[in-house]
Amino acid sequence: MSVLFLPEIQEYFDDLEIILYEKEYFGYEGVAHKYVDDLIFDIKHNLPNARNRPAPKHYEKYGKGLYYATFKKNRRTQWYAFFSKYVENGETIYLVCYIGNNHTEAQHFRF
Repeated sequence: MSVLFLPEIQEYFDDLEIILYEKEYFGYEGVAHKYVDDLIFDIKHNLPNARNRPAPKHYEKYGKGLYYATFKKNRRTQWYAFFSKYVENGETIYLVCYIGNNHTEAQHFRF
């Protein structure tokens, strides 16, 4: 099985490092870089085993039939990875199409 990211998601991760540092969520660039690297690692290594739920209809603009999984990075922030899942040559592929966190996406979920 493999976890792949759309190019836009990889760009988002690159921008996220800068945003986290410039908005002073982290005091050092290196810490922001590590946070994003840890998030990417977590998604790549744990998405196949994470609880997959159907994505709310709001996210259909990123693809039909998407699922999402959550990744808690600290006590205040939980990330949502939205992905499609398919099998190619007997291998399951997870394609991450969108990513957001509870600070920006919570209004689209019914808890």
